Amino acid sequence: GKSTVAAQLCHTLASDGYAVGLLDVDLCGPSAPRMVLGDAYVTANVTKSAAGAWTPVYSTTHPNLACMSISFLLQDPNAAVVWRGPRKNGLIQQFLTEVDWTGDTDGLDYLIVDTPPGTSDEHISTVQYLQKAGTIAGAVLVTTPEEISMADVRKELNFCQKTKVPILGVVENMGKYTTTLSNLTFEGPDGKDCTAELLAKLQASCPEALEAMVMADIFPTTGGGPKAMAEHYDVPYWGVLPLDPNLLASCEKGKVFVEEFPNSPAAKSLKHFCEQITTKLKVDEVEQQ
Repeated sequence: GKSTVAAQLCHTLASDGYAVGLLDVDLCGPSAPRMVLGDAYVTANVTKSAAGAWTPVYSTTHPNLACMSISFLLQDPNAAVVWRGPRKNGLIQQFLTEVDWTGDTDGLDYLIVDTPPGTSDEHISTVQYLQKAGTIAGAVLVTTPEEISMADVRKELNFCQKTKVPILGVVENMGKYTTTLSNLTFEGPDGKDCTAELLAKLQASCPEALEAMVMADIFPTTGGGPKAMAEHYDVPYWGVLPLDPNLLASCEKGKVFVEEFPNSPAAKSLKHFCEQITTKLKVDEVEQQ
């Protein structure tokens, strides 16, 4: 769920008026473009300026949100990228040094980098280049509650400590499933769908129940889960981003979830995460001349 979190953080920050860039360095599995542009990502292309710099692709709904990805450079969006480390490192260097993010905003307030799982070439190269420029502000680590996921994230925590990357926070993704009762389907003991019958009974006898928020734990939590892990490593725990079907649909369509479903628990979580970012990493106000 790292790409989901990265894309919706960008959407939320852009919705709040910040100039935001999403850099997708998951070279073998780029998904950020769809989450920013929806189906339009298939026909989107980056261009080069007269000076030779790449111009990223901008959201059609928020011109203060830009995205750069290898996906825009492929003739076939389904083509596999089969590259070894040196070629990956070269492209990441180009992404970080040859992309003109100025656009109509005269630069970015925040650049969020979406990385693949693990601690591989993409992570090492990104950290090294950003540290040379003195522009790396920190990492947000995303995990689901089960031990298999947290075991990987512990390695990423260790990677950040070794490379001296500040950890802004840990996000527990899909910690709970949330939806309204009216969105559920029901089966009787015979295995047949009885959704319409049950919903009709509820509508007649207790209509307010249909709008009640249903929550359930999907993944097993081990040893206190991500919160306990964050406490063990003495890093901030930002909380749970619930599994919400509407959030997944928003990512598929490139929509701003917090604008589409502002009152949902997941939207409140995303707003809280962005508040953590904007509080810890304040943007300097530039006086208008």
